[in-house]
Amino acid sequence: MKVTVIDIAKKAGVSQSTVSKVLNNYPTISKETREKVLDAIKELEFYPDLVARSLVTKKTKTIGLIVGDISNPFFSETAKVVITDAREQEIDVIISDTDYRLENLELALRNMVGRRVDGILVASVDRRDTVTTDLAKKEFPIVLFNRHTDDKGTPYVVTDNEKGSQLAVQHLNDLGHRRIAYISGSLSFSTFHQRYNGYKKALAELNLTIDPMIVYSGQVDSEKIKVFLKKVLSLKNRPTSLYAASDQIAITVIDILAEMGLRVPTDFSVVGFDNIDIASNPHINLTTISQNKQEMAEIALEKLLNIINSKEDELPFQIILEPELIIRSTTKSIQ
Repeated sequence: MKVTVIDIAKKAGVSQSTVSKVLNNYPTISKETREKVLDAIKELEFYPDLVARSLVTKKTKTIGLIVGDISNPFFSETAKVVITDAREQEIDVIISDTDYRLENLELALRNMVGRRVDGILVASVDRRDTVTTDLAKKEFPIVLFNRHTDDKGTPYVVTDNEKGSQLAVQHLNDLGHRRIAYISGSLSFSTFHQRYNGYKKALAELNLTIDPMIVYSGQVDSEKIKVFLKKVLSLKNRPTSLYAASDQIAITVIDILAEMGLRVPTDFSVVGFDNIDIASNPHINLTTISQNKQEMAEIALEKLLNIINSKEDELPFQIILEPELIIRSTTKSIQ
């Protein structure tokens, strides 16, 4: 039979209210009494009814985390940061993967609210989404990070993506590259939209030609990238470098170039964006733009918990972190 608070109280020789106070970490309980109750809990293998407790406290000690694709290293690495930091505060994290589909995002949001999570972190949101904004307007605790919607009605923590792109293009230009190809995911996401704008702005400021023939945005599976690269590298005035709007894309590009018999950076320079952990692997050593993903995830979680605990005054806030150019060995001067 299920062990109850009554059983624990009898075993420890204390009242039910004392057991309840121990379970809720009341500071007024003596060390001796606390130890007796904890020993009884351990001996009887008691598991507290979290649902019943949430009805009293109005909090479930659970938050939601919605990502675009958990197999994408950026999302898995930031999810690990959130889970680790939340665990230290005795908060559970429920993760949902949207596969970058708007309808999956909206379903995940509804399900998490239905499960009575205390708040939700969203790491991937479509620019057109309105559900996150509606939740924020209803004062449900929700924070976006990495991406945000166009109306900016929901609190968010992101990187200055335009500036990051400008750093990438400027670096390649400094190395003598004047024809810089570009690959990104769908522009329906703020990250790729802003990085593309930064790419175009940087080229314009450097008086370099913006050539649609060497630009690709959309679905970024390896086959589509391969077709694009073959087309671009067959051009008479072919590019000498490529800026990829994510490290995952950049690494795919490097693999395809190797299949085509091209060496990076000897024959072709490549820059990524994100600075995922594998980017620093000595076999890859990718030059990239860091968006300080750990800091971003930590701030987003901290801000969400502040909202949950009514400690956040300014809503909706908009926090934009500074990107950083990390120069490794996939770029080379051609001057």
